[in-house]
Amino acid sequence: MSASETFALIVDGWFDGEAHHPGRTTFVVREGRIDDISADDHGAELGRQGLPVLRGGFLLPGLVDAHVHLFLDGQPTDGKLRSEHMKQPLESLTEAARSSARQSLACGVTLVRDAGDRHGINNRIREEARNPASGLAQVRSGGLGVKRPKRYGAFMARDVEDAEAISRSVTELAGANDEIKLILTGIIDFDAGAVTDEPQFDLASAQLVVDTARACGKKTFAHCSGGKGLAIAAAAGVGSIEHGFFMDREILGIMADRGVAWTPTFCPVHFQWAHPEAVGWSPQTVGNLRRILDSHAEHLALAVRMGVPLLLGTDAGSMGVEHGHALFEEIDRYLEAGLSLQATLGAATANARRHFASAHPILAKGAPFEAVLTALSPFEQLSTLRKPIRVWRGPAS
Repeated sequence: MSASETFALIVDGWFDGEAHHPGRTTFVVREGRIDDISADDHGAELGRQGLPVLRGGFLLPGLVDAHVHLFLDGQPTDGKLRSEHMKQPLESLTEAARSSARQSLACGVTLVRDAGDRHGINNRIREEARNPASGLAQVRSGGLGVKRPKRYGAFMARDVEDAEAISRSVTELAGANDEIKLILTGIIDFDAGAVTDEPQFDLASAQLVVDTARACGKKTFAHCSGGKGLAIAAAAGVGSIEHGFFMDREILGIMADRGVAWTPTFCPVHFQWAHPEAVGWSPQTVGNLRRILDSHAEHLALAVRMGVPLLLGTDAGSMGVEHGHALFEEIDRYLEAGLSLQATLGAATANARRHFASAHPILAKGAPFEAVLTALSPFEQLSTLRKPIRVWRGPAS
């Protein structure tokens, strides 16, 4: 059903993005927006008024994956296949991104934030997805990020050598990107169980990225793990920290004070722990992975208690992290860490939309009807989330 149609929907319960509302409720949708929400079943009366009436199921906002790479395919785990994928022609990579956005939408993920690619494919798919008939999840694009020369991140960022290059590049990128991606650190050395290299940017340089982006009306998000890099990201006041492994209480306190959000992305590390044969990890490295995950879960729970805004993102496109499907794996990690389902679903819906400055972060009267219908309540049977029976992606934002 097109999001622009007018109809009534009577559900057995719903989640607005923040609160769970058990009990039968009637939604009236007109031209893609919620015209009315009322308790009980008013379907007979609305049907007499000529509205098509749908009944049954549980309603929640369209899910948001706040960290993906659309042009990467998460399904292959063979290193050679993954390397060959990256060498495909631009149009083949663009079609892979379209497939990722279609698959996401089929899973009930109506919005993704693409966390960078050097080809500009994410910006292209964002424009294609503005067409409600595209069959694509809507896209918030980080475009091309910024990194230091000869450091990690070449597949998603351009090099900036000095302050002048930072100011010039961020200002230029802000014209095309929804947010500015800062590659602040490298990747984790799993054999060592630590981030072993130094941050790419010192505090002054990171602050310049943040301040320049802010002057252009854009938020920043930082690829960052390890204590040194995390301290810089928090002190610089980035919009959100992505990954954030090796978090600590002091840094979480700064994040809470400054309103810095956190997108923990358990999925790639959890996959490598659960399937060490895909990478060839030794038992010692598998132990490191488990300790990293346990610490991550501990600090996720602490972040909730300290008031750090949480976004749910999967790093889809990474090895073993499939677009759309991975979001449910990330939900499982949040629940294993002790978060409530309400808080977890909030991180996957309203928190992200609020962070992205949406005028309507929750399902409410006047909001776009961007929603997912499941057969049962996930508060009673979590697995129902994996099989949406209807998805409305909403009008183009």
